[in-house]
Amino acid sequence: MNIKPPKAKKIAKKLTEHGDERVDNYYWLNDRENPEVIAYLNAENEYYDAKTAKIKQLQEDLFQEMKSRIKEEDESVPYKKNQYLYITKFKTGQQYPIYTRKKDNLNAVEEIMFDVNQMAKKHAYFNLSGISVSPNNKIAAFGIDKVSRRQYTLYFKDLETNEILEDKILNTTGSATWANDNKTIFYTQKNPTTLRGEKIFKHILGTDSNEDVEIYFEKDEAFSTYVYKTKSEKYIIIGSYSTVSSEFRILEADNPTGEFRVFQTRERDLEYNIAHFNDHFYILTNKDDAINFKLMKTSEKNTNKKFWEEVLPHRKDVLLEDISIFKDFLVVEERSNGLNKIRIIRWDKSEDFYLPIEEETYSAGVYFNPEYDTNIIRYGYNSMTTPNSVIDFNVDNKTKTIKKEQQVLGGDFDKNNYKSKRIWAKAEDGTKIPISLVYHKNTKLSKKTPLLLYGYGSYGYTIDAGFSTTRLSLLNRGFVFAIAHVRGSEYLGRNWYDTGKLLHKTNTFTDFISCGKHLISEKYTSEKHLYASGGSAGGLLMGAIINMQPDLFNGVVASVPFVDVLTTMLDETIPLTTGEFDEWGNPKTKKYYDYIKTYSPIDNITAQNYPNMLVTAGLHDSQVQYFEPAKWVAKLRDYKTDKNILLLHTNMDAGHGGASGRFNALKETAIDYGFILGLEGYTSLKKNY
Repeated sequence: MNIKPPKAKKIAKKLTEHGDERVDNYYWLNDRENPEVIAYLNAENEYYDAKTAKIKQLQEDLFQEMKSRIKEEDESVPYKKNQYLYITKFKTGQQYPIYTRKKDNLNAVEEIMFDVNQMAKKHAYFNLSGISVSPNNKIAAFGIDKVSRRQYTLYFKDLETNEILEDKILNTTGSATWANDNKTIFYTQKNPTTLRGEKIFKHILGTDSNEDVEIYFEKDEAFSTYVYKTKSEKYIIIGSYSTVSSEFRILEADNPTGEFRVFQTRERDLEYNIAHFNDHFYILTNKDDAINFKLMKTSEKNTNKKFWEEVLPHRKDVLLEDISIFKDFLVVEERSNGLNKIRIIRWDKSEDFYLPIEEETYSAGVYFNPEYDTNIIRYGYNSMTTPNSVIDFNVDNKTKTIKKEQQVLGGDFDKNNYKSKRIWAKAEDGTKIPISLVYHKNTKLSKKTPLLLYGYGSYGYTIDAGFSTTRLSLLNRGFVFAIAHVRGSEYLGRNWYDTGKLLHKTNTFTDFISCGKHLISEKYTSEKHLYASGGSAGGLLMGAIINMQPDLFNGVVASVPFVDVLTTMLDETIPLTTGEFDEWGNPKTKKYYDYIKTYSPIDNITAQNYPNMLVTAGLHDSQVQYFEPAKWVAKLRDYKTDKNILLLHTNMDAGHGGASGRFNALKETAIDYGFILGLEGYTSLKKNY
């Protein structure tokens, strides 16, 4: 295939900061309204189609194989809230969920609240979000996004008549919070340019949204705001958060015309979250240098931090991640040595114990538990070899009931055929970096073994060792799949995050490279068969590692990659920028500018050989704008000295999360896996272990 790749025209734009001048030849691609921009993206898509023609059948076969593992006729485990049991269903051949409910018990008549398949007809993208039912169970608020820009329109449905009410609220986050009067709704409105959640409004059902009252305006552009109701149903909470601090305002849900009062005034580096129980608030906080957080409490009447009392102390080796409050006990989610633990503490102090979990590496977390007066904790569990399970644990008799275990259809899965383990690599500074691995038991580990190494490593977000049915398409063909738990996540506690952001960000990249080298040295694979993937901030990781160590990987998949870090963080009109200065640093301060410039992928492209690459983008992406990957690929084409494959595929109908619909999402995974399998010489779905 001698077809030539598109060549983006160059229009030099000088960007100057701190006396340093950079030239962006592709800045013109920022204008999505420019027909030439759309033409260029379409040309790249056509080039992608031509270069992948040989694996088109492979991609289709992968999609069909992945789809065959899904139980198409499926439904969720019911959960009970306010007299109703809520169930989400899927029907054979349908892309979207059907939301239903039954009153009192499962034998009651089923009410279909929303059939999203019907609602999504005629839309290339459709997302229904934030279903919230009024306290009297009669009205449901819900948000709809038809563009994938994460700007939702709020609607209201009468669940008794099935009519959509005339109330309509534009440009929201997609969720609404009901006061206890069944007619007052609080919601968050976004800034139309930056998409920051910046204002809280109050809407009265049946009135024009133009008459809605602004309750709160978050003036600090480093903060976003949101609103919710406590599990106790007693308080409406307005939260404001930035990377390093938070603030809450509270109002009794029975008094929607009242004034919100500040719980604890925001302070730099003071983070806290609140939950209500009886006449107290429980506070998860890093107060007093509790880097891994501790649990405190205070009375409803005295919420200032000087009144906070310690409940669970800070521990250097245990990260407190979340709490759930029940009538008779408290549930605490912890992370120790990288692994989730679920702790149950009775309020009367008669018991304090952990749920037993046996596997070496796994993922576990408390599920949605809206009921307050119950002795059952619902939690989710899976590992790299164990499918997702929803489990009810009885706190009184210590028994557990598996309410649902994910079925893997297709006949090619038996958990006993797969091996999972956790190993440790040594970083450049001597720090040990954990790696979770999974592979088929018949896979022979050698230099010829293909291995896909996945990474993220930002925002303190932890990628746990979980199960994936789609991943079986690689494992069943002799691949090893690995997750590099690099710094920038909270896998090993809050310090693991702090040493992977701001002026320590390059630890994320060098950790990933060290993991790749370790896997090679331990004979799991070799440079010719090592692949890397990551998306969004994980795409930044991909961009950094190919500049730093391009010969380590045979192929890289970078999904919606954040690669133009300096330019984006200098432009406060771009969504997310102002709220992320404490993650990346504000480059208007010279020390951050200089540091970011050392790793920003697009600024460090040089004339060298790069690995085979597939880069994906979404035209309507609100998180990483489409022009970042587009400009990055254009510049890579201009500089790279190899003949390796470089492809850009832009979804012209979607945004950051990719296509909507459960099957369309599989097609995107098939594109990624088809690219990697193609580099390994696959043109069909033969098994190769």
